[in-house]
Amino acid sequence: YRYTFFMLSNFHTHTYLCKHAEGGPLDYVRQAASEGCSALGFSDHCPYPQDDMWLYCRMSAADIPLYKRLVEAAKKEADFPVYFGFECEWSPQHRSWFQDELIGRYGADYLAFGSHWFPLNGRLEYIAVVTERRLVHTYIDFTIEGMKSGLYAFLAHPDLFLSSIRSIDADCLACADALIDAANDLNMPLEINGYGLIKSKVQRNYGEDYQYPVEAFWKRAAQKHARIICNADAHQVEQVLAGVQNGIQYAEDLGIPILDAAEALGFAHA
Repeated sequence: YRYTFFMLSNFHTHTYLCKHAEGGPLDYVRQAASEGCSALGFSDHCPYPQDDMWLYCRMSAADIPLYKRLVEAAKKEADFPVYFGFECEWSPQHRSWFQDELIGRYGADYLAFGSHWFPLNGRLEYIAVVTERRLVHTYIDFTIEGMKSGLYAFLAHPDLFLSSIRSIDADCLACADALIDAANDLNMPLEINGYGLIKSKVQRNYGEDYQYPVEAFWKRAAQKHARIICNADAHQVEQVLAGVQNGIQYAEDLGIPILDAAEALGFAHA
């Protein structure tokens, strides 16, 4: 195992600005400090230039300066490194928004790739409720295209596509292999997501499992020597490091080697 227990970093943290999480950056920093944090990254759901796009579950573009000010203020109180980022979908038409605005203009330290939605026949489909394999294949191809864009530091909850699938068969494993192989080719870390570990479980063909993380996926990732990290995906202040610790325990129980997120993302010596 590459991690040590005094390394508790989390690079998947949301704030009240996304409208479905609680707490501000300072609340998360103070909680993380009380639990021995080594590095903390904020990755709230990114806004889009068209403010009618997913506005119910993410900040508006007008909120970016406030978000950055809040992170900067929290950083001043922290005795560990604090990073400013966003969790983004893949959206080819918004590539310059991600690159030139979020990273270039606003100075994001990193973008996390949260691939929740994919385009189909002029509309967007939410992968966590999809079971039709043809659509899963479309999602996998679209997600790999995003991974190859060079914009993203890691792939959040890469097993989200299996959330509603109860029989993990050879086709599902082939889809998992495609994502894992792409991540390995790109040297991109894959995230065991702590948020999924506090959600209700489901029955799969091999027994009780989480909607995500999905045991079959992570065993496959370990076999392929993927670079695996644990993040909290914290939507509540008390989950900021608890989610990471739950992820570490999950990996340990399955015998899956993991990396410290700060180290894997190149922030360990920043």
